[in-house]
Amino acid sequence: MSMFFSPRIGLRDLAQLCRRLAIALSSGIEVRRVIEREAASARGALLRSKLQIINDAVKRGDTLAAGFARTEDYFPELLHEIIQVGEHTGHVAEVFKRLAEHYEEQIRLRRSFIASITGPMIQFGLALGIIGIMILVLGAIGKSNNNAPVDILGLGLIGEEGFVIYCLIIGGIGAGLFFVYQAMRRGVAWTEPVQRTVLSLPGVGAPLRTIALANMAWTMELTLEAGMEIMKAMQLCLASTHNSFYTYHTPQVINSIRAGNEVHESLEATGAFPFEFVSAVEVGERSGRLPEAMKTLSREYHERARHAVQTLTTLAGWGVWALVALMIIVMIFRIFSSYLGVLNDALKM
Repeated sequence: MSMFFSPRIGLRDLAQLCRRLAIALSSGIEVRRVIEREAASARGALLRSKLQIINDAVKRGDTLAAGFARTEDYFPELLHEIIQVGEHTGHVAEVFKRLAEHYEEQIRLRRSFIASITGPMIQFGLALGIIGIMILVLGAIGKSNNNAPVDILGLGLIGEEGFVIYCLIIGGIGAGLFFVYQAMRRGVAWTEPVQRTVLSLPGVGAPLRTIALANMAWTMELTLEAGMEIMKAMQLCLASTHNSFYTYHTPQVINSIRAGNEVHESLEATGAFPFEFVSAVEVGERSGRLPEAMKTLSREYHERARHAVQTLTTLAGWGVWALVALMIIVMIFRIFSSYLGVLNDALKM
C-alpha cells in the first residue's frame, strides 16, 4: 500500500528533465556537473530532494543508473533500466533524447484528450451543481409552503441535509474513481478485472489496445536498439503497455523465450497480439534488424494512437452528454410528477 501512495514524478517534469539531460550530456558536459546543476535548480522540493539523492550517489562514484535506482519508484522503471543500458553502451545522451521524445508525445496525446473532453465535463459539472441547488431550493420551497418537497432524484435527498449528503456522495464517487484510476496506472493486481471490463466495452477496447501496443512497440525499439538483454527487454515492453490484457501474458512470453523460442513465436502463442504486430516482429527477427522493424512499427502505431485518442474523446464526450441528458430528463420527470400529484390533490378538494 505504501508503494501505491508513494509520489511519482509528473509527466511534464519527466519530459523536461530528460530533454535537459540529453542536451547537456550531448554537449560533452560531465555527468557530475549536469546532475549537480539539476539538483540545485529543480522546481519543487520533492523533485529537488530526489535529484539530490542522485547527485550524492554520483559524487560518491556510483553510476547514474545506480543514483536513479536509489530514488525507489519516483522515476519509472523503464527509465532506470534504459539509463543502465545507455551507460554500458556509452549512449546515455541518446537514451535521454529518445526518452524525452517519448514522454513529450505522451503529453501531446494527453493534452489532446483533455482539450476534447473539457467542454462536456464542464457541462457535466454544471449539471451536478444545478441538481445540488435544486435540492436546496425545492426543499426550502416545500418547507415554506408546508407542502411535501420535491425529491428530484428519488433518493430522499431534500433540503440542506439532503444537499450535504448529495455533496458527500458526489465527492465519494469522484475519489473512488480517482483511486481506481491511480491503481490501474500502477498495475495493482485487483484492478485487472476492471481493466478487462473496460477493454470489453464496444468502441473503447480497440483504441485502448492500440495505445498500449504503441507504447510496447516504442519500448521494444528503444530497449533492443540499446542492446538490452532480450528477456529483460520483453518484461519492460509488456509492462509499458500498462494494460492487463498484455501484462497478463508476461510469464508465458518470458518462459517461451527462455525455452528457446523466438520473440514473434512467443507473442503469437498468447493469442493476444494482432497479426500485423507479430508479423513485423517476425520480419525483424528473420532479417536480423528487429530494432529497425520496431522503429517502423512504433511510428505506425503512434499514428494509430493519435486516432485512437480522438476516438476515445469522441466516445467520452457523447457519454457525458448522454449522462447529462439523462439527468435532465429524470429531473424534469420527477418535478412534473410531483406537481401533477399536487394538482390532482387540489382537484379532489
